Amino acid sequence: MAGVPTHDVRSPDTARSPADQGDSAAALAAGSRPHRRVFDDLRAAVGTAVVGADSALRLIAIALLAEGHALLEDVTGTGKTLLARAVARALNLETARVQGTPDLLPGDITGSSLLEGGAPRFAPGPVFTNILLVDEINRATPRTQAALLEAMQERQVTVEGVTRALPEPFVVLATQNPVEFEGTFNLPQAQLDRFLVRAAIGYPDPAGEARIARRYHDAPEPLDGIEPIVDRAALRAMADGTRAVLVAPEVEAYVVDIVRATRIHPELQLGASPRASVALYRAAQAAAVLAGREFVTPDDIKGLAIPVLAHRLVVDLDRGLRGSTADGILAAILDSIPAPPVLTD
Repeated sequence: MAGVPTHDVRSPDTARSPADQGDSAAALAAGSRPHRRVFDDLRAAVGTAVVGADSALRLIAIALLAEGHALLEDVTGTGKTLLARAVARALNLETARVQGTPDLLPGDITGSSLLEGGAPRFAPGPVFTNILLVDEINRATPRTQAALLEAMQERQVTVEGVTRALPEPFVVLATQNPVEFEGTFNLPQAQLDRFLVRAAIGYPDPAGEARIARRYHDAPEPLDGIEPIVDRAALRAMADGTRAVLVAPEVEAYVVDIVRATRIHPELQLGASPRASVALYRAAQAAAVLAGREFVTPDDIKGLAIPVLAHRLVVDLDRGLRGSTADGILAAILDSIPAPPVLTD
């Protein structure tokens, strides 16, 4: 970080009880480095089908470990859907896909009751899976988009007065095209706030684009070459272990300062919610695990602030017309708030 050295953070004894610290240290000593190897394996497996998506893949992995959801936002043809399918295949989880269209109904996602043999029978919808790929989510109507709110927040759905739990893990990977407006419906802020991170893939460099062409020359379906690298139980254990990552009080305060600064910024009509504070905290824990660390650093927070917070902000209309963006405003906020002093060994 500019002007502030980043050190290995150790949470002071006041942050946790001695028993909690012992349990966390033991769990992480056995788990953090294996978690990093799993991410390396995931990157290698996904890389057999997807080129140049390491940054977006890291954010998806962070969402998985933090038990959140990811929004892939980019123009058509950059590989959003391919990346989501590749991740699902590499993790060997049950997957389902929903194509967003204006005529998609809430029951098409959650399921509905059918009359069978004179008695009603519930037919589960595609939401009853581990990884739900919602392609072009902004083409679905607001009513249908809202059908996902309960599932994304509470890992359950209520249909015809009956609440049913969803499988674990449950992750929504949604895609949308930010530059296509005909036949689309903007996601409401309540929906955006449920996505832990927003990621973009971007266009590949010339060498990467040549590799993409060669892969489709060598095989009609690059996904066929992906082998599973982890099972459901191992992924569940990794997510549980992520909660044990240490966060020093100074780093917690840094999270709060950043989020609160968005609420008073003159160029923002709407700042980040308390849910955003939790999201940034949890995402930073997951980033530490992927880096093979047992603790969160200020750099983890700073590196994730834009992917976690930007899509939750509403820029003032007049300022937006003058060129202000949520990403730019957040970058300025990060520059204005000094990183906290940290403890070193």
